[in-house]
Amino acid sequence: MLSISHRHQHHNVAVAAEHPVAVAGRQILRYGLVIVIAWIGALKYTSYEATAIQPLIAHSPLMSWLYSIFSVRTLAASLGTVEIIAAVLIAVRPTWPRVSAVGSAIAVLLFLSTLSLLFTTPGVTAASGFPVLSVLPGQFLLKDLVLLGASLWTLGDSLGAAKSHGHATG
Repeated sequence: MLSISHRHQHHNVAVAAEHPVAVAGRQILRYGLVIVIAWIGALKYTSYEATAIQPLIAHSPLMSWLYSIFSVRTLAASLGTVEIIAAVLIAVRPTWPRVSAVGSAIAVLLFLSTLSLLFTTPGVTAASGFPVLSVLPGQFLLKDLVLLGASLWTLGDSLGAAKSHGHATG
């Protein structure tokens, strides 16, 4: 009786996940993430964006050393290239889920890096202090928490599809 009930509950979860709204949400989540990451990556090729991220990176103990190797523009363009590659890899999930998982893992690392800037960048909180975040850089960086969650979801989804794909083909 318990196993029948458990199967019934599992079946209901699977059916609920296939609701058309959930299907649309998954597609928007994955390809919205792709667009956001690619767009942000492309902007890194502009002097405007390279200059805008320079103070964030310069205050980071994890990343500031990169400016001793790269110029502001070169580092920004390099980060942009990594972001565009991650976006393209995430997008290929229907055909190559394992490759897509790599893109999602890169995105997770990118967003963990940018979220770390919340703790190292001066001016994250407004003049009144925590919990009030400044618009820039506080709120600008905090949105990456949602993008991190989307990246983790696409990573898990791609890994699950890769596992299923591997069982189906051999």
